[in-house]
Amino acid sequence: MSVRLGKIMGIPVRIHYTLWFVFILIAWSLAVGYMPAQYPGLGVVTYWAIGIASAIILFASILIHELSHSYVAKKNGLPIGRITLFFFGGVSEMTEEPQDPGLEVRMAVAGPLMSFLIAAVLGSLWYLGKFVANAPVAIIATLGYAALINGILGLFNLIPAFPLDGGRVFRGSIWKHSKSLVGATRTATRVSEALSLLMMFGGFMAIIFGDFVDGLWFIVLGWFIKSGAETSLKQTLVGEALTGVSVADIMTRDVLTVPPETTVQKLVSDYLLVHKHGGYPVVKNGEVLGVVTLECVRAVPKEKRDFETVQQAMIPCAQTVMVKPSVTALDAMQKMARNKVGRVLVVDEGRLVGIATREDVLRTIHTRQELELGPSRASPSPLPPQFSRIQAENCVQCGALLPASTQSCAQCGAKQSP
Repeated sequence: MSVRLGKIMGIPVRIHYTLWFVFILIAWSLAVGYMPAQYPGLGVVTYWAIGIASAIILFASILIHELSHSYVAKKNGLPIGRITLFFFGGVSEMTEEPQDPGLEVRMAVAGPLMSFLIAAVLGSLWYLGKFVANAPVAIIATLGYAALINGILGLFNLIPAFPLDGGRVFRGSIWKHSKSLVGATRTATRVSEALSLLMMFGGFMAIIFGDFVDGLWFIVLGWFIKSGAETSLKQTLVGEALTGVSVADIMTRDVLTVPPETTVQKLVSDYLLVHKHGGYPVVKNGEVLGVVTLECVRAVPKEKRDFETVQQAMIPCAQTVMVKPSVTALDAMQKMARNKVGRVLVVDEGRLVGIATREDVLRTIHTRQELELGPSRASPSPLPPQFSRIQAENCVQCGALLPASTQSCAQCGAKQSP
């Protein structure tokens, strides 16, 4: 769950709900513990003002840190889906991974460099305020903490562990010398897991010796690094397995479709209980109207299924995810994930030519990994000439998509033209 903050450099920025807990925690810890110890004698309201201002500056700094990654990515042609600020800081969500190790290193190192730059600017302002301008203690305290925390943020991100920037720099350096992205990711993941276990062990020891808060933080950060490293490895393996594979390579071409006037009960008895699919395109006279799924049927009360039609129950075309045959299988999988659907309709020049499901993609990944196949460097498989006419035809009566040379429609029984 996240709230959209707006757009910066054309990139949507969102705030995850966990950020609010961290914001309150930081403001409280500064107002109650750190600031009174460092700057005694100030009022409660002043301490809380310093804590809130420091928390705001911290998260603004994290946003600038992430924007620096995004700027380098966009300058090099990599699209950024969005930036999300959450419990552990922030993340720039790329819709594509860099294909060059040098670019990955440049993108990764941009964040810590920006944090160090922010620390230097704020540190200079702290120095001027304290020793030159004799600024109020509240301002000096806020600038001093903000400079310190940005320096720590830059150093922490240089730890050579995923998903931190240092982990990406480490992987990029190995990748550059080994020429193997998967091998470099495996090595970086092993190092990340070792570091995470050390952090968690150190956290447990700290708790045993009485430092509960710091120990808990170390355990949580260690777990975060471990899970992030494992996720990055899985994403890399999936991306590698699907490189060069298009939707046309994995889709089902002879698609069983449903006429819009079919009742929901007939859909259940003739389709869902007979065939293995959980969703079917709704087609009339060659035009795709939408898709009807098992979830659509569940939404219709049992007593209405004999009367309500598929057209009334279906997901309309405007809300249906469609792709071209030339789209990569990885893009199709990401579209399914973003839209929370299990299938995409494959359309060529306005005509339905196939359907690709999440199971199709997962089967392809599993098969290629089992056979230890590297990235496919071949061009995406083109559709055969006259694919629409040769591979599939529409029923002359109900418009359902049928395999070519079918003599009669399995759905309405109408005889087809020779």
